[in-house]
Amino acid sequence: MVWLSPVLAALLSVIGVTLLFAALGRDPVEALATLFVTPLASIDGLTELGLKATPLLLCAIGIAIGVRADVWNIGAEGQFTLGAIVGSAVALGWGGGGHWWVILATLFAGIAGGMAWAAVPALLRTRFNAHEILTTLMLSYVAIQLLGYLVHGPWKDPEGYSFPQTRQFAPDAMLPLLLEGTRLHIGALFALAAVPLGSVLLGRTLVGFRIRTVGAAPAAARYAGFSRNATVWVCLLLSGGLAGLAGICEIAGGNGQLTPLISPGYGFAAIIVAFLGRLNPVGILFASLLMALLYLGGEGLQVSMQMPIAVTGTVQGMLLFFLLAADVLINYRVRLLPARRAGVVTDG
Repeated sequence: MVWLSPVLAALLSVIGVTLLFAALGRDPVEALATLFVTPLASIDGLTELGLKATPLLLCAIGIAIGVRADVWNIGAEGQFTLGAIVGSAVALGWGGGGHWWVILATLFAGIAGGMAWAAVPALLRTRFNAHEILTTLMLSYVAIQLLGYLVHGPWKDPEGYSFPQTRQFAPDAMLPLLLEGTRLHIGALFALAAVPLGSVLLGRTLVGFRIRTVGAAPAAARYAGFSRNATVWVCLLLSGGLAGLAGICEIAGGNGQLTPLISPGYGFAAIIVAFLGRLNPVGILFASLLMALLYLGGEGLQVSMQMPIAVTGTVQGMLLFFLLAADVLINYRVRLLPARRAGVVTDG
């Protein structure tokens, strides 16, 4: 049931969204086809599916590694943003010279940016015992505000007709495409590589054993000499680095410039993806494809049926709600008890 509950949650979400479409006065069959089938009916749709699944997969694997150690990184959105900012600084500063190493430096800078942003809550947790749920979440909004300041201020393109955006990246700072004529870039391969690497880390290494032990049996971990603080640092830095890589891949593999909105909420949606995939990298791969399909289908509903973009968020919320409900009922069951009749207790 641990593995069947995500399937049950998905089916219940389909039922819920069908009722939603009917309540909005739309044809449920047409809407469901637009949401789940149309994006898969062409090569462009499939490549866009891979494009949107890439940041979700990278962020979700990092989140899952942390949760396995009871380290809750809710700020992948902020680390995603900082990775995009720091990587873009390298691309804008060094790009244009035709050097082969510029794209590598851009990617490593993105990873470093995400790790640096995750290091702040790691320090606050290990030094001042500030819970990472609050600090990572709040830092996400700080990162978004920093991005807005940069694209409206010092990094604003002077030839951009007053639009809040940076200059375009030079070709040597852009990720190569996997398929000409599409937007799918080599960053998708990085995300796919994270699946076996994450599985090996958690299941075949001493670091992974420590992560799982600290999360599942803290007392046993202390007895074995496993440092809780060291585990917090490892998990948050790994999670931040993957989110930062996702951020710079989104920019260097997409439009090639920073704008105020570089993510539709990938870092937050990745939390749902991590739990939908049962905190397992292979499961997360399939969950990220499903979530990417929801993003694509939601865009299709906007265009073809004039439905609000909030439909996508509603479906994501339903998915999380039904998943949590199913998980609760794995360990607990509802029992109907007979009502007790009121009476007076007497001696004898």
